[in-house]
Amino acid sequence: MYHLTQINIARMLAPLDSPQMADFMNGLAEINALAEAASGFVWRLTTPAGDATELRPFDDPGIIVNMSIWENIDALFQYTYYSDHTGFFRRRAEWFSKMETPATALWWIPAGHIPSLDEAKEKLDLLAKHGATPDAFTFRQKFPAPEV
Repeated sequence: MYHLTQINIARMLAPLDSPQMADFMNGLAEINALAEAASGFVWRLTTPAGDATELRPFDDPGIIVNMSIWENIDALFQYTYYSDHTGFFRRRAEWFSKMETPATALWWIPAGHIPSLDEAKEKLDLLAKHGATPDAFTFRQKFPAPEV
């Protein structure tokens, strides 16, 4: 059995503790709890603080990361575009600049595997270099889970 992993990165327009980012930070716990309660949710990247905003796996310290695992692509799609997450998602231009490289990558993993941030960065690089492939793709060009 395979699960779907997603990484999403964003370049902040201001520091996390700034007034500009206040609505984002104030809503993050609720949005994360919504994900965890969503049908098909498996896992999300977090630190002892309860989110992943303090992680800086990229050379640019303004880039934050979100990574999660879902039972299937439909579960992630439903959460992303058809839950209360949608309103939060629509406000992203208030908090983040448009990325010149892919900001989101999806890929299939064997159930039980937890990908590293290095693995996730490789998927973003694959998508940037080769476009959507079965190894790294987006909602716009999806690929089915491998055959068991």
